[in-house]
This record gives sequence, structure tokens and C-alpha cells, in this order.
Amino acid sequence: MSPDYFEFYGLPETFQPDAAALKSKYYALSREYHPDFHATATPARQQEILQLATLNTNAYRTLSNPDQRMAYILNRHGLLEEGKQELPADFLMEVMELNEQLMELEFEPDPAIVQRVEQEAQALTATLDAGIAPVLAGYEGLPSDVKPQALQQIRTYYLKKRYLLRIHESLTKFATRS
Repeated sequence: MSPDYFEFYGLPETFQPDAAALKSKYYALSREYHPDFHATATPARQQEILQLATLNTNAYRTLSNPDQRMAYILNRHGLLEEGKQELPADFLMEVMELNEQLMELEFEPDPAIVQRVEQEAQALTATLDAGIAPVLAGYEGLPSDVKPQALQQIRTYYLKKRYLLRIHESLTKFATRS
């Protein structure tokens, strides 16, 4: 199991940590675990300090990036296992329609269609973001018996967002061609 970055920083598990507190913990531990300050320590202690410095860097990289943080939390709860990534059929149909339009653009590039697909994808993304915002904001304060339901909602959001990200990436490719 991966290390608990929230515990390492003495912070509660949250999807929206205080960025200043996170950065402050990172810099404090960076100083504390800097290998140069432990040059005269035993080789075993130097190795331990190096591992702690690496843990600090990995924790900060993960927790300071919203997408990585979300994936990290969902993984810790066993919610991003391969092959268990089913999504609602209505969403998959919407995405399939967008993908079909993208496939048509491969054969007949049309800036108007690219713009329309981009607007549809942005609208879907905005709707998703607006719908999940209160869940993300309130997660930390939820009773422990309600958190699994919230995590399922966040998991669905995360998976949908990844689908839409691929559509946005495809659209970017089309935009660079024209």
C-alpha cells in the first residue's frame, strides 16, 4: 500500500487542502530532511533521510495537483481498480456521439464542427465540475458512514472527466492541423 501522504503532513484527508498549509509543510520538511544537514549521520540514517526527503517530494507533488490528489485518494480507497470503471450509459452515449463527430473530422476537417464539439465538451465539463464542487468541498466534514457514497460520486466524476480530457486532447490536435 502506498504511504499516507495526508498523515505524513499531519493533514486530514481532503480533496481541497489548504494550499498554503501544504506548501508550508513541504518546505519545513524539505529543510528537516535535506541530505546536506545529515552528512555526518550514519549511513543507515542518511538512507532514512533520503527516503523521507523522497516521500516529502512525492507527497507534495501528489497533494498539490488536484487531479493527482483525486486519483490518489480514490486509489487509497480501492476505487480505481482496472476493469471496474463502469459509467452511466447516458454519459457514454453523449461521449460516443462526440467521438463519432471527431472520427468524421478525420476524413472531412470542418472548423465549425470542431468548434461545436469543443463547446459541447466544455459544457459537459462545466456541468460535471459544478455538480461535484459541493461534494469535494464538504467531503472532509462528512460522517465516516457517508464518505463511501461521496467517494463513489467523486469516482464517477473522475472517470467522466478523464473521458472528456481525451476528447479535449483530440480537439487540440484538430485545432493545430487547421
